[in-house]
Amino acid sequence: MARVIHVFRQPDRFVAGTVGQPGDRVFYLQAVESARTVSVTIEKAQVAVLAERIGSLLEEVHRRFGAELPEDVPDEVLDADPLQIPVEEEFRVGTMGLGWDAETRAVVIELLAVTEGEVDESVVLDDTDEGPDAVRVFLSPVEARAFAERADRVVNAGRKPCPLCAEPLDPEGHVCPRQNGYRRTEEG
Repeated sequence: MARVIHVFRQPDRFVAGTVGQPGDRVFYLQAVESARTVSVTIEKAQVAVLAERIGSLLEEVHRRFGAELPEDVPDEVLDADPLQIPVEEEFRVGTMGLGWDAETRAVVIELLAVTEGEVDESVVLDDTDEGPDAVRVFLSPVEARAFAERADRVVNAGRKPCPLCAEPLDPEGHVCPRQNGYRRTEEG
């Protein structure tokens, strides 16, 4: 079966979001253009890496090509709305690609479905018939910065970290490896 590539050249929105409570959240990236919505499941760590790499890419594009980059994202570009429902998973993200399209002056993000074998990197940002399904989104530098800011907020909105080990604290308690199962009493 031929691979499906969902292309969003001028998305109305491209956001990271979650479904569920902290500690039990499922992370999604959602692209919307006109009446078409595609949602893909992604790991929290992948969202954090994507946001970080977008920032690095924008700095490099500014340095090498002189692209205009705003210091702050205008309020009208920031998207604080929840994911559009129903959230229906198209696929789970395995490999991500990130690039700069000099012709359209856009950041290109490609999300590829998890596959059982290794993904040949030649299929990333390519329209070959063979390979995993993909979502490809084109964002202006301002939209890319807004996506990265929201993604950071979504990632950091979860459980607070333990002050000793930095692992997430659960509401029902936390077994901290730094405590090593031993607690001093006031007598000892």
